[in-house]
Amino acid sequence: MKKIAQKFKALSDETRLRILALLAGDELCVCDLMAILNLPQSTVSRHLATLRNAGWVEDRRQGVWMYYRLSRDSEPLADDVRALLRQHLADTPQALRDREALAAFRSGEFSGRCA
Repeated sequence: MKKIAQKFKALSDETRLRILALLAGDELCVCDLMAILNLPQSTVSRHLATLRNAGWVEDRRQGVWMYYRLSRDSEPLADDVRALLRQHLADTPQALRDREALAAFRSGEFSGRCA
């Protein structure tokens, strides 16, 4: 029960839901998320740690950068919730704005793109 509660608590924040919606499309670097969410690295990293500890995301290091993607754990409850999140978050106005901002960031419209 405690693990299930932790999973749902991690979803109780708008920023973390935005992160999950962005990660549904692709693996992202912390700098990508910082630019899109307009938040400092420490805040983004704290939210990512919460999602990682709850089992929603996985990370990998490449040089000095950390990259995150949706967890590949196959657990029935998590699979069902991920499917619901994809279905219901994808077309929200905020998720659409975030995807547009990510596309602009990746095309170089923003300065400071991580390497």
